[in-house]
Amino acid sequence: MKISIRHLSQIYPNKNRALDDVNLEISDGLFGLLGPNGAGKSTLMRILVTLMKPTSGDVLVDGLDLHKHRKEIRSKLGYLPQDFSTFPKIKTWEFLDYCARLAGIKDKKIRIARIDEMLERVGLFEAREKLANKLSGGMKRRVGIAQALIGDPKILIVDEPTTGLDPEERIRFRNLLTEMSREERIIILSTHIVGDISSTCRDMALLKQGRVSFNGAPEILIEKARPYTFQIVVDDAGLEKVKQEHIVISTVPVENGWQVDIIAENLNGYNAQPVEPNLEHAYVCFMELLN
Repeated sequence: MKISIRHLSQIYPNKNRALDDVNLEISDGLFGLLGPNGAGKSTLMRILVTLMKPTSGDVLVDGLDLHKHRKEIRSKLGYLPQDFSTFPKIKTWEFLDYCARLAGIKDKKIRIARIDEMLERVGLFEAREKLANKLSGGMKRRVGIAQALIGDPKILIVDEPTTGLDPEERIRFRNLLTEMSREERIIILSTHIVGDISSTCRDMALLKQGRVSFNGAPEILIEKARPYTFQIVVDDAGLEKVKQEHIVISTVPVENGWQVDIIAENLNGYNAQPVEPNLEHAYVCFMELLN
């Protein structure tokens, strides 16, 4: 399975350019799409799931043109939107039964078996009789994954799945996506939360103001940030000064003041030491300093 995105642009009637000449190749596994709010991630997701037609450019899904083969491509898709919600006064299993019918699963026995399989997989079998709209935020997101997978899609697109979740649910959700990425399907995870893009992503892209500022393995992104990542120790007055002059990633209190991680081209005047960058360092480096 492969998705080819070529020279994709989206310009809204108000002249806002949400996407600007986006080019990406996405294959099986977990693909991370990272960028701040307003970078164009949700616009790209809506185009990929055929909810929006681009202003220009092409999308090919296993060689099928998104413009010409929308119905066939839709049959391969599972989608969890950012604003996912369920129906009121309907049980969790009934909601998934409705989704299974929409996915074309007509045989009742097959549907029930598939529903139970999905509920087990997302850890919600014990909640199958509960009203879906009364579940917690994290449980609702897991129902969202179940409905997206109910038709066994070859492409799963997940838009900002962990927004508003507590740390435990966020970790559970990331682990679930990681487990599913080992199967023969494409999983596209769109997020503005750096922690959601883990080392399990073999490939990722950074979107900045509608353009791709980086595309490649997370390890390569981190390596590119290495020359710009420093650590210093300053007192209170020095901390205020460095905040005004440089991009501060983190501050940790230490015996002599503050230990500060900084993104900068150089740190003249400070006793700076190189620090091993992580994905958060690299993300801020590309958003604020590079490109």
